[in-house]
Amino acid sequence: MRVFVRVIDEGGFAKAARALDMAPPVVTRVVAELESHLGARLLNRTTRRIALTDIGESYLERARAILIDVEEAQALASESTKDPRGHLRVLAPPAVSVHQLAKHLPRFRAAYPQLSVEIVAPGSVETVDEDFDITLLALRNPIDGDFVARRLATSEVVMCASPEYLDRRGRPVHPRDLAHHETLVPPISALQRGLTFFSGPIGGKAGDGESTTVVPARGAALQTTHIDTNYAAALAGLGIAGLPSFVVEDALIESALERVLPGWRLFSLTLWAAMPSRKHLPARTRAFLDFLVEIFGGEDRDPWLAAAGCVTLPTTAKPA
Repeated sequence: MRVFVRVIDEGGFAKAARALDMAPPVVTRVVAELESHLGARLLNRTTRRIALTDIGESYLERARAILIDVEEAQALASESTKDPRGHLRVLAPPAVSVHQLAKHLPRFRAAYPQLSVEIVAPGSVETVDEDFDITLLALRNPIDGDFVARRLATSEVVMCASPEYLDRRGRPVHPRDLAHHETLVPPISALQRGLTFFSGPIGGKAGDGESTTVVPARGAALQTTHIDTNYAAALAGLGIAGLPSFVVEDALIESALERVLPGWRLFSLTLWAAMPSRKHLPARTRAFLDFLVEIFGGEDRDPWLAAAGCVTLPTTAKPA
């Protein structure tokens, strides 16, 4: 196939032979053997020129596509044996970058010292940006778009507060009790009908759980859509905040924050690693993707609440 395509591209057997560093009779024989194998004439030959037959034109198109696939497969196999190196560009939501990527990068750097990572975290990330090798998405709704995506984990949005605040104001046992607490929530205009809480873990049996909607008082201690501002305010003891588990993992482990209403959650986010559609991933991109799957699990579960020892309790369990 390569010899046949080169004959066409070079416009003759002699030129193809020079380009391939082969003897002209060998090039002629290879094309003749290909035609014999196919049982079809691909070229009409004269003393001055060659021309494709109708079947030759169709075969040339398919042969080009097949050779591209072969070259990509060879590149993939050879690159897999090389140490990933170069520069990797990652687009991520700020909260994911600050609370998750940063603390894992030393381990990645130790494994791939020839690979540098650039993280851009300008704000909310809603879809893939083709200017980046990997785009991290934390989405509430199903993912959709013309790209390749790999699930990394599921993150529950749960209520948290500092132990000092809870010692002072008491620990709520039902979402309705939040009416008597300082809350750190998005602006009222962004809440629409309020905060809807769901009881029990993700994936519980249908009908087992309960849902309830709470409308925070207009005098909430803080109203902002900025996740890290709510997080910092909760650490400072200002009130009870609803935060993604990937943000509060370390604070829960260190007891700087305490999960409130452990049998209830607000909603869930799915963390995805997405890449522009392509057949062949560079070794640097594959290395980082595999690393993300390794540290986060790659499953439809919440690894951060599990690490902190405060997974959502089953609906039959009684909160402490």
